[in-house]
Amino acid sequence: MPVASSVDDGGMIPDRSLEVLQEDDCLDLLRSSGVGRIGLSMGALPVVLPANYVVDSGRVIIRTGFGTKLSAAIRNAVVCFEVDCIDTDDETGSSVLVTGTARELQGAEADYAATLPLRPWSPQVGDHLVAIGIELISGRRITADRIVTRA
Repeated sequence: MPVASSVDDGGMIPDRSLEVLQEDDCLDLLRSSGVGRIGLSMGALPVVLPANYVVDSGRVIIRTGFGTKLSAAIRNAVVCFEVDCIDTDDETGSSVLVTGTARELQGAEADYAATLPLRPWSPQVGDHLVAIGIELISGRRITADRIVTRA
């Protein structure tokens, strides 16, 4: 469905389309990034925290230390995980949202996950590995189809 810009940009109006993504496209976009945001509940209030991650075997894997993300995993909380790719110049982009249960990996699962290419950005990140099952996944993409010139 095209959406026209209302901004006066010298006679040029971007003609955009909003596409609801299929599951395979969502998974491809999820795999193509490495930084997202985990949304969870902390003291009955919503919290959104950045996290770097990898996708492996139908789940999102993050590395964390003690704190909010690990607390959610230990409680087997239902969380969401979002990844965006946005071009602010063209006003286009995509967004993928995963909903699933978070749990701390232990034993052989944690040993395996530790071999994945998951490098922490923060020098103070911990050694705990958390898996978020991809139970629900959805995505949207906005594309610029063409530029329409105003008369």
